[in-house]
Amino acid sequence: MVSSAPSRGMQYHEFRAMNTDILLAAEGSPSQLGAAFESAQTFVEQSEARFTRFSDRSELARLNAGSGDWFRVSQDLFDLLLQARRYNRETGGLFNPGVLEALEEAGYDRSMDEIRARGVVRMGAQSQQRVPDFQSMRLDPIQRQVYIPAGMKIDLGGIAKGWIAEQAAGVLRHYAPACAVSAGGDMFLSGLPSGEPAWQVALEDPRKPEENLAILNVKAGAVATSSLTKRRWQQGQRIQNHIIDPRSGQPVESDWLSVTVVHPQATGAEVFAKALLIAGPAGWESLNAGQELIAIAVDRNGQLWGSEKSMEYLNVANAITA
Repeated sequence: MVSSAPSRGMQYHEFRAMNTDILLAAEGSPSQLGAAFESAQTFVEQSEARFTRFSDRSELARLNAGSGDWFRVSQDLFDLLLQARRYNRETGGLFNPGVLEALEEAGYDRSMDEIRARGVVRMGAQSQQRVPDFQSMRLDPIQRQVYIPAGMKIDLGGIAKGWIAEQAAGVLRHYAPACAVSAGGDMFLSGLPSGEPAWQVALEDPRKPEENLAILNVKAGAVATSSLTKRRWQQGQRIQNHIIDPRSGQPVESDWLSVTVVHPQATGAEVFAKALLIAGPAGWESLNAGQELIAIAVDRNGQLWGSEKSMEYLNVANAITA
């Protein structure tokens, strides 16, 4: 949840897309911002249609269907895949978009809205699933073509959602210097609300989403939260979640319930929040060492753990430096 403290000029617009609630915020008069909100919503909906894995007509679905052969893609999808491959390398493979087959085996083969309404259909394997090496994807920048090996299926899920949020904020920025887009855990903030030193972003309790644990004071940039409690479902006797550990091919089990990262880019915030959640406390130091991340984790007791740099953003007394 994002707010601008008591700024009276902030206007809001909400809608549903990407199986989550989207909140647009921009400073100005309602009459001035109608076109801005409409343009940003249209961009979000069109981008979802391009990058979703839940429609056979999407560009991503067509890329997956063409595995084992070269496939020409749009510049946006090429850039996203290029970023994804770099982040895969920087996280030591903990971020791996090639987990789609394992994700479907865990029951997440339809949209979350459908699963919540009807339950899962697939009763997946209980053993480890092999996750392909994402570095085996090949990119040809001259022809703007992508080769994914036969058997690899890509889910851009969170990284695409972060990219869409940041680009939508760019649309709003043409109309208002202070604006924000919040998309189901991914947020991008541009400018500052009038008279305010920072945006105030609530850090919710993953055990009780209606309650907040702290307030983050954030300048312009991105905030992303990855959580084990947001997207869960029953598959047979197991409670599954939507985050696959590439090392096992199974939904992750972690001592953290959620991890929030502040980063200049929404894709970076999303990737490192997910990677830190998968890594858990044991992998926190090694993953954070090379990045100097601004990160806050919530453990199963509701205790906050923060990287050293996070303390200047975190408005709470009981955080522990991880």
